[in-house]
Amino acid sequence: MSETGKIDAAAARVYRLRVIHPTDPVERIAVRADLPVEDVVLAESRLAELGLLRPSPSGGRVAISPESAADALLAPMEQDILERRIAMAATRARLHALSGDYLEARSLRSAKSSIEIVEGIDNIRAVIDDLGRTCAKSLDALVPGGAQSDASLRAAVAVDLELLSRGIRIRSLFQHTARTHRATAVYAATLAGAGGQVRSTSVLPTRMLIYDECAVLPLDPLDTAAGGALVRDPAVLKFLKQLFEHYWDRALDFAEDEQKAGPEPTGVEREVLLLMAAGKKDEAIAHQLGMSPRSVSRIVARLMERLEADSRFQAGVRAAQSGWLS
Repeated sequence: MSETGKIDAAAARVYRLRVIHPTDPVERIAVRADLPVEDVVLAESRLAELGLLRPSPSGGRVAISPESAADALLAPMEQDILERRIAMAATRARLHALSGDYLEARSLRSAKSSIEIVEGIDNIRAVIDDLGRTCAKSLDALVPGGAQSDASLRAAVAVDLELLSRGIRIRSLFQHTARTHRATAVYAATLAGAGGQVRSTSVLPTRMLIYDECAVLPLDPLDTAAGGALVRDPAVLKFLKQLFEHYWDRALDFAEDEQKAGPEPTGVEREVLLLMAAGKKDEAIAHQLGMSPRSVSRIVARLMERLEADSRFQAGVRAAQSGWLS
């Protein structure tokens, strides 16, 4: 396994044995694998580097599913790639701004570049108003930061209701902490009552609006008044839409009661928990139980909330500690 990311036959054998025997000492794994103890130690060290093995609270090491390990290992790289691509696109937009034609193209409709930088709170508000007026199909929104200000909610509800009346699909995704804010809860109920969809999740990466084929990102996530970047570049826009779907599919309906604690799961919930603890990904669980992947994702999200777990691995450990897996 000298090559980066390379997993040889010995490591694959050790990984398989750790799936079956997570609490075995290294010496026992070596006997089962018919390998020297030193080779097993080396293999487990490399598997741990790749996130495929994690220490078990009861001793030994627990094998993590390849899909979960890949998500944990590659997520920072994917975020870095996104930030670099946006930065490159923003630089390209600034260079385009040197052209006289671009300086005159103040209107969003006449902008020719795939990335446009809009500075200042008044200018970005004008752009968003224009995007709302010209929106023809959908508006997807990531709204981090928990509770929103009453003023912003009052302004948003009038605009969103007008969009819904025109048949525009609206999906808004908040953080769970927004549930306890009365004005935000009223906004979510109003939007849902008019045909919009509102969900919440634990963590969101950034504020983002996607109107049809144009995404709006803040120039400074900590200061939205600084302005925004309008993204129309097809490759970046495709990635941003996939990012939204990733968080949306794992979120809970805003009106759905959170169950951070509760009785031992039974029926379908228990079957999902057992398969999740065995390292199965949502698609595999859905196929095995005859459900849709989206339904499985929601059940997994509810279970993780009840167990107060930040990861599937932590959920499995806490479920085992609670005796839910026996």
